[in-house]
Amino acid sequence: MPEKKKTTTSKMTERRATNLESAKTSKAVEPARPSASRSGAAAAAQAVNTQQQLATFESAIKLFHARKFKEARELFMQAVKGPERDVAHRAQSHATMCERRLQQATVNLHTAEDYYNYGIALLNTRQIDQARAHLEQALQMSPDADHVFYALAAAQALCGDATGAHDHLKRAIELEPRNRLMARQDADFGSLASQAPFQALLYPEKKNW
Repeated sequence: MPEKKKTTTSKMTERRATNLESAKTSKAVEPARPSASRSGAAAAAQAVNTQQQLATFESAIKLFHARKFKEARELFMQAVKGPERDVAHRAQSHATMCERRLQQATVNLHTAEDYYNYGIALLNTRQIDQARAHLEQALQMSPDADHVFYALAAAQALCGDATGAHDHLKRAIELEPRNRLMARQDADFGSLASQAPFQALLYPEKKNW
């Protein structure tokens, strides 16, 4: 009888050891789960990054409109690295525009024709305000150039300056009558062509104005 008890006790000890080892193994292979506080902190950090990206983009936009292209480009490039894809894409597009504006600023212009040709290039890409500035400079340097008067009139027509467009086109026609025929077919004057002053300027033969 004593021998039987000893055997039973030995088996119970062995079973306990097996259960303990199994528990250790199960605990070792169980994957770690992120705590709620850790995921919450990550979300908060993401939100802060998004806010910083938006604030940087808005500051860059203000510099862009102030024509401070170098400073604006640096901020746009910072915004490109933010988490919001839409903001990053717009920042990249604006950074590219800043690059182009900075390159244009380095163009060497000396004569009236230089300013005229560059103004026409800007006009073709619909950078109207800059085109006007260069054409006005060309006109100051060459005040009797009919083609400059004509181009400036087109730029003013595109930005809705009807009076300026009419006056400069009138002078262009006075200097070179063939400009009247060109203006009749020029889409740049399309928004103003139906107005009475322009009709009288472009079609004086009708004589019913």
